[in-house]
Amino acid sequence: MYLDELEQKLHYTFNDRKWLEIAMTHSSYANEMKHSIQYNERLEFLGDAVLSIIVSDHLFNNYSAQEGDLTKLRAAIVCEKSLDVMARSIDLGKYLLLGKGEEMTGGRQRPSILADAFEALISALYMDGGIEAARDFVLPFVKELLEHEERLSFKDYKTVLQEIIQQNPEEKLCYCLVAEKGPDHDKRFVVEVRLNSNVIGRGEGRSKKTAEQMAAKEALQLMGK
Repeated sequence: MYLDELEQKLHYTFNDRKWLEIAMTHSSYANEMKHSIQYNERLEFLGDAVLSIIVSDHLFNNYSAQEGDLTKLRAAIVCEKSLDVMARSIDLGKYLLLGKGEEMTGGRQRPSILADAFEALISALYMDGGIEAARDFVLPFVKELLEHEERLSFKDYKTVLQEIIQQNPEEKLCYCLVAEKGPDHDKRFVVEVRLNSNVIGRGEGRSKKTAEQMAAKEALQLMGK
């Protein structure tokens, strides 16, 4: 079975393989099924947090940099670009269950889908084997990225914007999803970044994370940054 091969790459055997099955199921596939099945968006949500904890813990215990530099370094590791690289290193797209439309439009190679699936996979390991199972899987990738730190992308517009806004503690920044466009296999998200309920930037992307980054980038441009 195709998941046997993936488990070998992970060097981990699931006690309950349903977690791995869900992690590898894209919403486009679930939407085409006549019966309701679970897909990986909820796992992606949890995986994002688990990944952040693992990376934060590693950086805190191994780097003496200041908080701002650690934040930027973490953001560069957990961004879509880095997650895409990690996912491709184990050919994760090969194991995804995709809808026909997504399959036909190159979904197996789409960075946003691969990044999301990688986070869902981290979550599946966490749900099945706890934080140590997730850590054992993730840390080799993190260390590899840190060995080539110069390749990491530090264009984390959200962090830069947040640092500027934090200079005025009374100001409140939030990101709001305002629209979803297109069919499931080619969906685009529109996000507004708001300062005290006032829109200061708007962005669009194939994932909510990308849209948030683009909104922050526009806000910084409008601020002359």
